[in-house]
Amino acid sequence: MAIHLYLSLMPEALIASMLGPEEFGTYYSVGSVKKARGQAMFFEVDPRYRHPYFRTEEAFARCVPHEDGSLKASVYISVYRVLEHIDLNALQHLYLSTMDGRTLELNPDNEIPNGTDQLHLYHEIAPVTPLVVSRLGPLQFLDQLVRNPVSLITVPAIAFTELQLGELAEDPEMGLMENLPYENQDHLRQCLTDIKTKYATTKMVNRSHSPNVQYRTIKNGFFVGNTKQLRYFPMPSAEEIRTNNYRWFRSANM
Repeated sequence: MAIHLYLSLMPEALIASMLGPEEFGTYYSVGSVKKARGQAMFFEVDPRYRHPYFRTEEAFARCVPHEDGSLKASVYISVYRVLEHIDLNALQHLYLSTMDGRTLELNPDNEIPNGTDQLHLYHEIAPVTPLVVSRLGPLQFLDQLVRNPVSLITVPAIAFTELQLGELAEDPEMGLMENLPYENQDHLRQCLTDIKTKYATTKMVNRSHSPNVQYRTIKNGFFVGNTKQLRYFPMPSAEEIRTNNYRWFRSANM
């Protein structure tokens, strides 16, 4: 029986499991008698990947069926400083699960968008979760987070996504919000205006933002990077998701 290796982002954890990605997504998001229901987001990691920081072989040895024959759903390997100890080349796919257990698979792409918009809205997912506005495109934003020798605050690795701003990306003061479901809209406009008109390139909108992502607000996809590289997992268009995975589309938009 194959054993899978998953890197959960919400919360950050490395997990061995006998469940395939869709079954694991349902288990991890819908929960059980000992776990509450919630959104899940996780990478499938090459099961051959090893790092001395993780006791992976011990976890795999414990990943055996239960006495009743049911598959072992999860053996936690680590819940601390996981992302920074993963070789990003070992990440195979990213899976997004809704609160009712529908799972969407995203594949990596070498074409990393850097955008032409003046302003960006980033949702950091792991290991920290602030909501941030910036004049920097994704590549430059990553550089500031993990490689900036001047900054007093950096992280060794990070996963984040860029969210839609609509007209606010060019005109934060007068642009229409349309169907964007963000809270504290006046505060968001002011933060965007500040970075557009002042020296700072980045400003925090919410330092204690929920790690949950409103999937319909994703602009382009998900980024995961460290001091060596950045990998990109693009989000399919709404039309493509509606055609190929309608149940996930309906669940994500409820």
